Amino acid sequence: MVLVFPPIFREAIIFSSLLTLLSIGLTLTYMTTRVPNFAHGSFATVGAYISLVAVRLMSVSPYLFLPIAFLVSGFVALLLYRAVLRPLMRRGASTILLMVATIAFDMLLIAALNIFADYLSRTYKITSRYFSLKAADIRVEGIPMVFYVAPLIAVGLILTLYLLLTKTKFGVAMRAAIENPSLAGVVGINIDLVYTISWILAGGLAGIAGLLMSLWFIGNPDLGTLILVSIFSASIVGGLLNIYGAILGGFLVGFAEVIVTSRLASVLGVWVVPFRPVIPLLIMVIALLTIPGGLSSIRWSSIAKLWRR
Repeated sequence: MVLVFPPIFREAIIFSSLLTLLSIGLTLTYMTTRVPNFAHGSFATVGAYISLVAVRLMSVSPYLFLPIAFLVSGFVALLLYRAVLRPLMRRGASTILLMVATIAFDMLLIAALNIFADYLSRTYKITSRYFSLKAADIRVEGIPMVFYVAPLIAVGLILTLYLLLTKTKFGVAMRAAIENPSLAGVVGINIDLVYTISWILAGGLAGIAGLLMSLWFIGNPDLGTLILVSIFSASIVGGLLNIYGAILGGFLVGFAEVIVTSRLASVLGVWVVPFRPVIPLLIMVIALLTIPGGLSSIRWSSIAKLWRR
């Protein structure tokens, strides 16, 4: 028996699951290197174009290209860290300078995606801008497969991260590098390797999210730019220094963005839909004003005790 969800809740589940993948990656790189990565959204765009190549050029299911999306986007993230950020960090660059460097890299990446889109259009005569791959998705009882795959990957990732951070030596090394990099280096932990793997994981997760996103949303070279506010909002709401907070933030912001936009459109008219990015922006502002440390900074045990009283 297949559960029936209204279309709006279906979109909310898909979007919040993908947003969670993206916010976890952004939070992971900020936890390790303290760099607000403004190129993170474009890592997802890389995954979307890998999906386009799979469907339009290779004529295969985009789900077969999930590992490729992870590897390619992970490589792009690695390139940003190793070629741009690490040299600047070794020269003692400030957080603001590192942030500007990610913005510059993002501009270069968007330019490369535009060139690639033009190449696909001129060489293979396919629609490479504002493309939709919904028709290429597999359907189960009339419901797109991405509705099942997106939350399953999100849940699987959450469990994997939990086991990685709590049950493995690498997880211990990563937590040590995050809490006290100098001391971790003294005891023999390879800090640079931890940072490198963190960036690869973050880029790979973004690539997977972007590939799946192309099966539900319109793909374009500026896709990552359009969702960047949502990614930062989810990470900040959850707490930029807590991966589990990023999970909460991803689902909270994702559901709020989709449901509130739908309700406003039904009351005020469809003209409000283009203003959808305002919702995560407002959520982010409210979170910064009320709980700067994010949801992960709240002492839920204390609140529970007060509630019992």
